Amino acid sequence: MDENIIGKKIINIRPMTRLEIEEQYWQHDSENAFAVVLENGVVLFPSRDYEGNGPGVLFGYDGTNHFAIG
Repeated sequence: MDENIIGKKIINIRPMTRLEIEEQYWQHDSENAFAVVLENGVVLFPSRDYEGNGPGVLFGYDGTNHFAIG
C-alpha cells in the first residue's frame, strides 16, 4: 500500500460524501469527516482509531506553528 501514497501529491482535502461516510459505517452527522485526495485517485480517511470508530483529525507542524485539520 505504501507505493500508493509515498511520493504522491495531495490534490484536495474535502468533506467526505454521504456515501463515503456510509461505507465507513460512520454516523451521517459525523462532524469533521474529511477526505484527503491524492493525484493517483487514492482517497484517505483519517479515523479516530485503528478500528475505524469515526472520523479523525490530522495534526501538523509547518516549522513554526502546530495545526490540526478536521
